[in-house]
Amino acid sequence: MPTHRGEIVLPGGKVQPELDATPLHTALREAEEEVGIRPADVEVVAELDWITTVGSRFTIAPFVGLLPHRPALAPNPAEVVKVLVTPLAELLADHTFREELWDLGLPDRSIIFYDLPDETVWGATARILTGFLSRLLALRG
Repeated sequence: MPTHRGEIVLPGGKVQPELDATPLHTALREAEEEVGIRPADVEVVAELDWITTVGSRFTIAPFVGLLPHRPALAPNPAEVVKVLVTPLAELLADHTFREELWDLGLPDRSIIFYDLPDETVWGATARILTGFLSRLLALRG
């Protein structure tokens, strides 16, 4: 992969002003380009808190959408090595989540990890998942 080699990431990319009126348009376009989810099939239900990546200083605008059925994903081989499908119950399991303090300057930075059976999710993706799961659990009350 040209970027994010070896990392687990969510579909996404840079806003292309000639194609994208808003960050939401970017998210929908990128999901279609990377894994074949048609924008017309997505019911956008939330915009999560924007985050900034530590290393590259990119700002990420994450969105949550619902689909009417499980999609037949079509990963773009130029951008996706494999697709992980992880049940919410696995992400919420006590043994999955962990947090470490890393010395990246003052103050130490909290780094979040989701240890899945064959992969570890961390970095910006883990921060986005944590924001999503926190909001989801708050809705449950």
